[in-house]
Amino acid sequence: MNPLEGRRTALVLIDLMSRIVALQTAPSSGPDVLERSVAAAAATRAAGGLVVNVRVERPGVDVQPEGSGFARGAEPQPGDLEIVKRTIGAFGRTELDAELRSRGIANVVLAGIATNFGVESTGRAASDLGYETFFLTDAMTGLDGDAHSFATTYVFPRVGTVCTTADYLEALAE
Repeated sequence: MNPLEGRRTALVLIDLMSRIVALQTAPSSGPDVLERSVAAAAATRAAGGLVVNVRVERPGVDVQPEGSGFARGAEPQPGDLEIVKRTIGAFGRTELDAELRSRGIANVVLAGIATNFGVESTGRAASDLGYETFFLTDAMTGLDGDAHSFATTYVFPRVGTVCTTADYLEALAE
């Protein structure tokens, strides 16, 4: 993986909410994904990059389900961007693209839950919008191991770069 310029990189963390992190997932547990995502976020901030914390809200309801806040450790920090989505992906009907462009972001790095829903939808849109798109496959998980595997081995290589959290941390440090 080539070096990444921190100030032109956004780590987009998809749906790291208490109720979603607690779901039965595969191949990784929600807490394992959360741990790797938090480490990637710290490195992104240290490199001068942007961390985008995305959470979903169900449209048309007065009260969101219990556990709809960010999981402990995934809460937005000063300088982060919080996006509330009401669709599967983080770009649809949100200000994410405008916010990234206004900050000069060229690289979108994705992690979170679930691989073949929110992460995949956001990744496809990022690629369509012209961002260099990266998928941290060990910092995401699916509701089904086969679905995660299909996304990471078949879909993601066609729309971006597939890598591990360690690869990403190394590319940021160079």
